[in-house]
Amino acid sequence: MGNARPKIKTILDAALAGFLVFLLLVSVFNVLWQVATRFLMQNPSSFTEEAARFLLIWISFVGAAYAFGQKSHIAMDYLFQKFPARVRRGLEYGIWGSIVFFTFSILVMGGIFLVGMTLELNQISPALRLPMGYVYLSVPFSGVVILVYLALEFPEIKRRNNGN
Repeated sequence: MGNARPKIKTILDAALAGFLVFLLLVSVFNVLWQVATRFLMQNPSSFTEEAARFLLIWISFVGAAYAFGQKSHIAMDYLFQKFPARVRRGLEYGIWGSIVFFTFSILVMGGIFLVGMTLELNQISPALRLPMGYVYLSVPFSGVVILVYLALEFPEIKRRNNGN
């Protein structure tokens, strides 16, 4: 499994980047259509504002998961580096575990609950007539992606901490 981890990460990175580019392109064309119908045709499209909002939700959550996988998220490691190596090892495991707990309980389980509830209550968006559960599906989806990134990172954390 030595080479499997980087290969899985590379595939996941490429898939998420491609998905984000696709969502961004759809969003750009959606907004261009909104501007064209509003100002050029004097007849604003009824669905574009809602579509832009839903696309932004998906771009935000999937983008956050992608940023997490690229280690591009906000990190405050100045204090972390000031601790002795033994304390840093414990902190690194504690931080990793806290992120796993939050991601699993809030994003994945809470997101699944939210999606299920909105689908069960048959909440439909007014303009697109889209079940709102599909919009909220971005929450557990991004949580699962973050958990995969965390699982791929754990052997590296172990290697780093066993080497000290």
